[in-house]
Amino acid sequence: MLKSRRPLLPVLAAVVIAASGCGGGSPDAAPGAGGEQAGSKHDALPQQFKDAGVIRFAGDSHPPYRVVAPGGGAVTGLDHDLQQALGEVLGVRMEMTVVSGLPAALSGMLSSRYDAFNGPVKDTAEREKQFDAVVWMVTRTAYLVPKSGSGSIRASDDLCGKRVAAISGSIIQDQVVRLTDWCVKAGKPAVQFIGFADTNGTILAAKSGRADAAGMTESAAIDALEAAKNDFTYVKQTDEQGAGVDKLAMLVPKSSGLGPVMHQAFQEIFANGEYDRIMKQYGLENVKVDKPELNTAAGR
Repeated sequence: MLKSRRPLLPVLAAVVIAASGCGGGSPDAAPGAGGEQAGSKHDALPQQFKDAGVIRFAGDSHPPYRVVAPGGGAVTGLDHDLQQALGEVLGVRMEMTVVSGLPAALSGMLSSRYDAFNGPVKDTAEREKQFDAVVWMVTRTAYLVPKSGSGSIRASDDLCGKRVAAISGSIIQDQVVRLTDWCVKAGKPAVQFIGFADTNGTILAAKSGRADAAGMTESAAIDALEAAKNDFTYVKQTDEQGAGVDKLAMLVPKSSGLGPVMHQAFQEIFANGEYDRIMKQYGLENVKVDKPELNTAAGR
């Protein structure tokens, strides 16, 4: 089971914070600072990152990957821990800016405000035209259903004709399209998609009755149950309904030259056991991959 963490529905603020999990918003000390030996992949970094001593991440509120403290304070969660492990290997600080969702993260990277976004986001051929994608996990799709209104939703089949909230532009929106195709072919009404900027918004929509269910990765659904086990249950989309297993990645703008080096850093945390430790800590062993991959979509 996932470890207990902070409340799931914090108030968000678009503030720059360190990916340290500590209060105050000051950046973590860079590995290698103060005369200490830099990370093993530091020399491979493009010069701009060596000079800056920091990699700037965009991140939305997306438990269990990123949990934003009330009032827009510190960010904790799997993404924080993964960034710190990668920072140790690269010998630089990791900083995070809380943004409103995937579109803001993507546009922010393309305008050079941010250097990376750890999603995890689906690796697609279209995204690989502008970003390097380092695949580090897979996912299945789940739908969080309020217990107060769950009587009519006992399986993913029952979502046909229902209102489903999910993050706009996310892998879950793609999955809702696949589920809708299945519903229509089965002679059932289409799923009604409602787009939101982040996971908290989708959960609030389901809780308030604006939506009948909130779509998210199964890991996010499990995390939500940890925080509000008496309020929700969840159902999983089946392979027959187009769910399958999707590869999820960290995105880095191709123009920065950081992608191949980040891939090497992932290889190192896979080899030294940090990846396994972090995934086990958050109860995500069933979505691990054997090795990180770079730009897998273009060849599919």
